[in-house]
Amino acid sequence: MDKMWYLKQIDIFQDLKEPQLQKVEKFAIHKFLKKKELVYLPGDRSDKVYLLKEGRVKVSRLSEDGKEMTMVILEPGEIFGESALYSDSKTRSTMAEALDDALVCTVYRRDFEDMLKNQPELSLKLTKEIGKRRREIESRLEDMVFRSVPGRLAHLLLNLAEKYGVEKPEGLLLDVPLTHLEIANLIGSTRETTTTELNNLKREGLIAVKKRDIYLTDVEGLEDLAEVYE
Repeated sequence: MDKMWYLKQIDIFQDLKEPQLQKVEKFAIHKFLKKKELVYLPGDRSDKVYLLKEGRVKVSRLSEDGKEMTMVILEPGEIFGESALYSDSKTRSTMAEALDDALVCTVYRRDFEDMLKNQPELSLKLTKEIGKRRREIESRLEDMVFRSVPGRLAHLLLNLAEKYGVEKPEGLLLDVPLTHLEIANLIGSTRETTTTELNNLKREGLIAVKKRDIYLTDVEGLEDLAEVYE
Protein backbone atom coordinates (compact mmCIF):
# COMPACT_ATOMS: atom_id res chain seq x y z
CA MET A 1 0.00 0.00 0.00
CA ASP A 2 1.26 3.55 -0.72
CA LYS A 3 2.08 6.31 1.75
CA MET A 4 -1.12 8.24 0.99
CA TRP A 5 -3.33 5.31 2.00
CA TYR A 6 -1.45 4.94 5.28
CA LEU A 7 -1.60 8.65 6.04
CA LYS A 8 -5.38 8.62 5.64
CA GLN A 9 -5.54 6.02 8.44
CA ILE A 10 -3.88 8.37 10.96
CA ASP A 11 -6.57 9.79 13.23
CA ILE A 12 -5.58 13.45 13.01
CA PHE A 13 -5.22 13.31 9.20
CA GLN A 14 -8.55 11.66 8.36
CA ASP A 15 -10.33 14.87 7.33
CA LEU A 16 -7.49 16.30 5.28
CA LYS A 17 -7.95 16.82 1.55
CA GLU A 18 -5.67 15.18 -1.01
CA PRO A 19 -3.44 18.27 -1.56
CA GLN A 20 -2.95 18.60 2.21
CA LEU A 21 -2.04 14.93 2.53
CA GLN A 22 0.45 15.31 -0.29
CA LYS A 23 2.22 18.01 1.73
CA VAL A 24 2.41 15.66 4.70
CA GLU A 25 3.71 12.87 2.48
CA LYS A 26 6.71 14.99 1.45
CA PHE A 27 7.97 15.02 5.03
CA ALA A 28 7.01 11.47 6.03
CA ILE A 29 9.73 8.85 6.48
CA HIS A 30 8.47 5.27 6.77
CA LYS A 31 10.23 2.77 8.99
CA PHE A 32 9.51 -0.89 9.71
CA LEU A 33 10.16 -2.10 13.26
CA LYS A 34 10.61 -5.63 14.51
CA LYS A 35 8.81 -6.81 17.65
CA LYS A 36 10.68 -5.52 20.75
CA GLU A 37 12.64 -3.01 18.67
CA LEU A 38 13.11 0.33 20.43
CA VAL A 39 11.89 3.53 18.80
CA TYR A 40 13.63 5.80 21.30
CA LEU A 41 15.09 5.76 24.82
CA PRO A 42 15.32 8.31 27.64
CA GLY A 43 18.05 10.76 26.74
CA ASP A 44 17.57 10.43 22.97
CA ARG A 45 17.11 13.63 20.97
CA SER A 46 13.52 14.85 21.02
CA ASP A 47 13.36 16.13 17.46
CA LYS A 48 10.82 13.81 15.80
CA VAL A 49 7.11 12.98 15.96
CA TYR A 50 5.89 9.46 15.17
CA LEU A 51 2.69 8.21 13.52
CA LEU A 52 1.81 4.57 14.11
CA LYS A 53 0.49 2.87 10.98
CA GLU A 54 0.68 -0.85 11.80
CA GLY A 55 1.27 -2.87 14.96
CA ARG A 56 1.32 -1.65 18.55
CA VAL A 57 3.81 0.49 20.46
CA LYS A 58 4.11 0.94 24.20
CA VAL A 59 5.40 4.13 25.80
CA SER A 60 7.01 3.63 29.21
CA ARG A 61 8.84 5.51 31.90
CA LEU A 62 11.80 4.11 33.82
CA SER A 63 12.32 4.76 37.53
CA GLU A 64 15.74 5.50 38.98
CA ASP A 65 16.11 1.83 39.94
CA GLY A 66 15.28 0.73 36.40
CA LYS A 67 11.69 -0.37 37.04
CA GLU A 68 9.46 0.10 34.02
CA MET A 69 6.00 1.62 34.15
CA THR A 70 3.92 1.44 30.97
CA MET A 71 2.18 4.76 30.39
CA VAL A 72 0.13 3.83 27.33
CA ILE A 73 -0.22 1.19 24.62
CA LEU A 74 -0.76 2.74 21.21
CA GLU A 75 -2.80 1.37 18.33
CA PRO A 76 -2.58 2.06 14.57
CA GLY A 77 -3.68 5.60 13.74
CA GLU A 78 -2.22 7.18 16.87
CA ILE A 79 0.57 9.73 17.23
CA PHE A 80 3.40 9.54 19.76
CA GLY A 81 6.60 11.35 20.64
CA GLU A 82 4.51 14.53 20.47
CA SER A 83 6.33 15.97 23.50
CA ALA A 84 8.89 17.12 20.94
CA LEU A 85 6.34 19.79 19.95
CA TYR A 86 5.45 21.07 23.41
CA SER A 87 8.39 20.47 25.72
CA ASP A 88 11.43 22.70 26.14
CA SER A 89 13.54 19.61 26.76
CA LYS A 90 15.76 18.56 23.89
CA THR A 91 15.85 14.93 25.04
CA ARG A 92 13.29 12.18 25.70
CA SER A 93 12.18 11.29 29.22
CA THR A 94 10.31 8.13 28.15
CA MET A 95 10.99 5.06 26.03
CA ALA A 96 8.95 3.64 23.16
CA GLU A 97 9.08 0.00 22.07
CA ALA A 98 7.28 -2.00 19.39
CA LEU A 99 5.06 -4.69 20.92
CA ASP A 100 4.55 -6.29 17.50
CA ASP A 101 6.16 -5.93 14.09
CA ALA A 102 5.17 -2.35 13.34
CA LEU A 103 5.24 0.37 10.72
CA VAL A 104 5.77 3.95 11.84
CA CYS A 105 5.96 7.22 10.00
CA THR A 106 8.56 9.70 11.25
CA VAL A 107 8.22 13.46 10.79
CA TYR A 108 10.88 15.88 12.00
CA ARG A 109 9.66 18.42 14.53
CA ARG A 110 10.37 21.45 12.34
CA ASP A 111 8.34 19.95 9.47
CA PHE A 112 5.47 19.00 11.76
CA GLU A 113 5.42 22.48 13.27
CA ASP A 114 5.17 23.96 9.77
CA MET A 115 2.17 21.69 9.06
CA LEU A 116 0.45 22.85 12.24
CA LYS A 117 1.01 26.52 11.36
CA ASN A 118 -0.45 26.09 7.89
CA GLN A 119 -3.34 23.83 8.96
CA PRO A 120 -4.88 25.04 12.25
CA GLU A 121 -7.45 22.24 12.25
CA LEU A 122 -4.58 19.78 12.73
CA SER A 123 -3.46 21.62 15.84
CA LEU A 124 -6.95 21.35 17.36
CA LYS A 125 -7.18 17.62 16.61
CA LEU A 126 -3.74 17.03 18.06
CA THR A 127 -4.65 18.91 21.24
CA LYS A 128 -7.74 16.74 21.68
CA GLU A 129 -5.75 13.56 21.07
CA ILE A 130 -3.10 14.52 23.60
CA GLY A 131 -5.76 15.50 26.15
CA LYS A 132 -7.45 12.11 25.78
CA ARG A 133 -4.17 10.27 26.32
CA ARG A 134 -3.27 12.35 29.35
CA ARG A 135 -6.60 11.53 30.95
CA GLU A 136 -5.91 7.84 30.37
CA ILE A 137 -2.46 8.12 31.97
CA GLU A 138 -3.81 10.15 34.89
CA SER A 139 -6.49 7.52 35.49
CA ARG A 140 -3.82 4.82 35.63
CA LEU A 141 -1.73 6.86 38.06
CA GLU A 142 -4.78 7.39 40.28
CA ASP A 143 -5.32 3.64 40.27
CA MET A 144 -1.81 3.11 41.57
CA VAL A 145 -2.35 5.58 44.39
CA PHE A 146 -5.86 4.61 45.48
CA ARG A 147 -6.31 0.95 44.47
CA SER A 148 -4.60 -2.20 45.67
CA VAL A 149 -3.03 -4.60 43.16
CA PRO A 150 -6.21 -6.77 42.87
CA GLY A 151 -8.29 -3.65 42.27
CA ARG A 152 -5.85 -2.27 39.73
CA LEU A 153 -5.75 -5.58 37.89
CA ALA A 154 -9.55 -5.87 37.78
CA HIS A 155 -9.85 -2.28 36.59
CA LEU A 156 -7.25 -2.82 33.87
CA LEU A 157 -8.95 -5.97 32.60
CA LEU A 158 -12.27 -4.11 32.39
CA ASN A 159 -10.64 -1.22 30.51
CA LEU A 160 -8.96 -3.63 28.10
CA ALA A 161 -12.33 -5.33 27.54
CA GLU A 162 -13.87 -1.99 26.52
CA LYS A 163 -11.17 -1.49 23.91
CA TYR A 164 -10.34 -5.03 22.80
CA GLY A 165 -13.18 -7.26 24.06
CA VAL A 166 -14.60 -9.83 21.63
CA GLU A 167 -17.61 -11.96 22.58
CA LYS A 168 -16.77 -15.67 22.56
CA PRO A 169 -18.52 -18.77 23.97
CA GLU A 170 -15.86 -18.92 26.70
CA GLY A 171 -16.44 -15.30 27.71
CA LEU A 172 -15.21 -11.85 26.69
CA LEU A 173 -11.86 -12.40 24.97
CA LEU A 174 -9.23 -9.70 25.43
CA ASP A 175 -8.01 -9.58 21.86
CA VAL A 176 -4.68 -8.02 22.76
CA PRO A 177 -1.63 -10.20 23.42
CA LEU A 178 0.01 -9.12 26.69
CA THR A 179 2.52 -11.03 28.78
CA HIS A 180 2.26 -11.11 32.57
CA LEU A 181 5.20 -8.71 32.69
CA GLU A 182 3.47 -6.26 30.35
CA ILE A 183 0.31 -6.43 32.48
CA ALA A 184 2.42 -5.90 35.59
CA ASN A 185 4.03 -2.81 34.04
CA LEU A 186 0.57 -1.43 33.25
CA ILE A 187 -0.60 -1.70 36.88
CA GLY A 188 2.66 -0.83 38.59
CA SER A 189 3.29 -4.26 40.06
CA THR A 190 5.75 -7.13 39.71
CA ARG A 191 5.37 -10.03 37.33
CA GLU A 192 5.25 -12.51 40.22
CA THR A 193 2.49 -10.64 42.07
CA THR A 194 0.53 -10.15 38.86
CA THR A 195 0.70 -13.87 38.05
CA THR A 196 -0.52 -14.68 41.58
CA GLU A 197 -3.46 -12.27 41.27
CA LEU A 198 -4.40 -13.60 37.81
CA ASN A 199 -4.45 -17.10 39.29
CA ASN A 200 -6.69 -15.83 42.10
CA LEU A 201 -9.11 -14.41 39.53
CA LYS A 202 -9.13 -17.78 37.75
CA ARG A 203 -9.90 -19.64 41.00
CA GLU A 204 -12.73 -17.23 41.75
CA GLY A 205 -14.23 -17.82 38.29
CA LEU A 206 -13.83 -14.20 37.19
CA ILE A 207 -11.55 -14.99 34.26
CA ALA A 208 -10.47 -17.98 32.20
CA VAL A 209 -7.07 -18.42 30.56
CA LYS A 210 -6.42 -20.60 27.52
CA LYS A 211 -2.83 -20.62 26.37
CA ARG A 212 -2.04 -16.88 26.53
CA ASP A 213 -5.61 -15.70 25.89
CA ILE A 214 -7.56 -14.11 28.76
CA TYR A 215 -11.37 -14.33 28.85
CA LEU A 216 -13.52 -12.31 31.23
CA THR A 217 -16.15 -14.75 32.49
CA ASP A 218 -17.74 -12.58 35.20
CA VAL A 219 -17.66 -8.89 34.32
CA GLU A 220 -19.91 -7.89 37.22
CA GLY A 221 -17.65 -9.74 39.63
CA LEU A 222 -14.63 -7.86 38.28
CA GLU A 223 -16.50 -4.56 38.61
CA ASP A 224 -17.27 -5.38 42.25
CA LEU A 225 -13.63 -6.29 42.86
CA ALA A 226 -12.41 -3.04 41.31
CA GLU A 227 -14.73 -1.09 43.64
CA VAL A 228 -13.98 -3.09 46.77
CA TYR A 229 -10.23 -2.70 46.43
CA GLU A 230 -10.17 1.06 45.98
